[in-house]
Amino acid sequence: MTIATWLQAETPSSTTQAVLGEVWRGLRLTLRHPLAAAGLVIITALLSLALAAPWLGSWGLTAWDPYHPDLAQRLLPPSAEHWLGTDSMGRDGFVRIAFGARITLIIVLLVSVIAGPIGLTVGIAAGYAGGVVDGLLMRITDIFMAFPRLLLALAVAAALGPGLENAVIAIAITSWPPYARLARAETRSVRQADFIAAVRLKGASTARILLRHIAPLCSASLLIRLTFDMAGVILIAAGLGFLGLGAQPPAPEWGTMVAAGRDALTDQWWVATIPGAAIFIASLGFNLLGDGLRDVLDPKSR
Repeated sequence: MTIATWLQAETPSSTTQAVLGEVWRGLRLTLRHPLAAAGLVIITALLSLALAAPWLGSWGLTAWDPYHPDLAQRLLPPSAEHWLGTDSMGRDGFVRIAFGARITLIIVLLVSVIAGPIGLTVGIAAGYAGGVVDGLLMRITDIFMAFPRLLLALAVAAALGPGLENAVIAIAITSWPPYARLARAETRSVRQADFIAAVRLKGASTARILLRHIAPLCSASLLIRLTFDMAGVILIAAGLGFLGLGAQPPAPEWGTMVAAGRDALTDQWWVATIPGAAIFIASLGFNLLGDGLRDVLDPKSR
């Protein structure tokens, strides 16, 4: 029996086989969707570039350190030696873009890990409990959603101080409310379902019902929303870096690189334009993947 046959078995013999089978079917549907496949290719290329960044010099692509300045090589245009040119300190643009991809993906991952579970927990608790608990949690959510996301992130980052860690915290604080409202809506639609009543009659605790039965039902919608929001996370992170509230120089964060090259935009266009293009491409990849996942995972779309 091949792995593909085992994953596609109609009657799984274990929970692990069932879960892996669902993942396999979802991946196949995603690859068949043009937009989702294009987004997945972009994100995979970005991830590969980020993982390969420390070994670029040893592979002979470039010998320049992303942090070490070389004023003799400053502001060189794109060439065979420096594929994306050099910046005002003589650092290779391609290497800094690659290391900047690592920072961007770390921000995206950390924000997802922090904001997603917070929003899911608040949403399913409010939707399942109802009454006073629902009203209190949703009013707190409404307060956060009343502020423009970028402005709130700027305020929190300014209060915490500049730095990558504080930028992640600021973005995560502003990202969880939409997930909470989405999880609440999903929970309210299934909390009176027959299978929930059956599980409750069997003596299952509230925590078990929420974690084992309701939370998985919210996962697909939450994953789609998370994927869509990653483009916004990238833009906010770049905005904080551009304003000096995110990763600090000489870190090769894309927003910081755009800020460093804005004064030379007319003469040395590549210094600011190329990291700006990287921000655009990364955001486009997550948007395409999110749009494709919505069509693949949403039964109504299918």
